[in-house]
Amino acid sequence: MSEVFARRVSLAITGASGVQYALRLLECLVAADCQVFLMISKAAQVVVATETTLGLPGAAEQQEIFLSAKYQARSGQIKVFGREQWMAPVASGSGAPSSMVICPCSTGTLSAIACGASNNLIERAADVALKERRQLILVPREAPFSEIHLENMLKLSRMGAVVLPACPGFYHQPTTIDDLIDFVVARILSQLGLEHALLPRWGEKYI
Repeated sequence: MSEVFARRVSLAITGASGVQYALRLLECLVAADCQVFLMISKAAQVVVATETTLGLPGAAEQQEIFLSAKYQARSGQIKVFGREQWMAPVASGSGAPSSMVICPCSTGTLSAIACGASNNLIERAADVALKERRQLILVPREAPFSEIHLENMLKLSRMGAVVLPACPGFYHQPTTIDDLIDFVVARILSQLGLEHALLPRWGEKYI
């Protein structure tokens, strides 16, 4: 019997700094009983090796085994797809989840999505989300933004995508890096409509 999950979400990790946001988001999605269709670009694998001590394997099949064990996922809860795995559910409107998050979203990926390049599975999955009028959340991490970056973000926002830069706030008085990571992840989870306890909502703590 196939496993039944509360929800399905596509998550793509691309080659921008801030992979910690994606890993924490993956952990939270698994904890929320979401099935996650995961895509990790080659550039993102370089960033993982640079910014973490995770030891992520290179092949999609091994990544799936590794991450499922790390986050104690149920059987089939994390499904990892390679960059040219065109038969993956995310490549078609008839199979893709209703929500997709690209976290972090490199400005190269941002540009490719804005012009409909679809040169790899991540870009195609985002194209599917846009054409089907489904939820697409982009989490860019760059500074400063050039005019090209800003024009691409404006273009995608007008198409219905949510542009949610990785800009943690400080009003919750963070004391650790994990607190800053959770701030951004909490914003993503709220956009997805998923309950969380990563930090109080505005007004809950300050009234």
